[in-house]
Amino acid sequence: MATTFRCDIVSAESEIFHGEAEFLVATGEMGELGITPRHAPLITRLKPGKVVVTLPGGEQIDIAISGGILEVQPQVVTVLADTAIRATDIDEAAVRAAKEEAERILAGRGEAMSIQEAQRRLAEVQAQLAALERLRRNIKH
Repeated sequence: MATTFRCDIVSAESEIFHGEAEFLVATGEMGELGITPRHAPLITRLKPGKVVVTLPGGEQIDIAISGGILEVQPQVVTVLADTAIRATDIDEAAVRAAKEEAERILAGRGEAMSIQEAQRRLAEVQAQLAALERLRRNIKH
């Protein structure tokens, strides 16, 4: 029985991950999804949040996404993300500044941006900050 599956995570800008995985966790529209080898085929939309890939041997790769599509096929799992970034590549200062700007806009004190766009941006930066926090917790353990 297969103990791994091929996993591809790509964004509009670049390939984020390509390789073998034992487990994948993503935030779907209806909640958290856990994908293991031989998972039933499915296609679902992803909300802004995390994708965590567990590699053979137990190492985890934490990725923040702004939304996208998850496709599970018999031998491969694909995440097509609008934007995606590994937790190790996140610029914390830039993310915090973007979060503050989105919060100012939502409070009516920022530049002209739609409420929907500000909410989307806030969800994206919150996902990135959560990825940084998970990365810090994993480093301490």
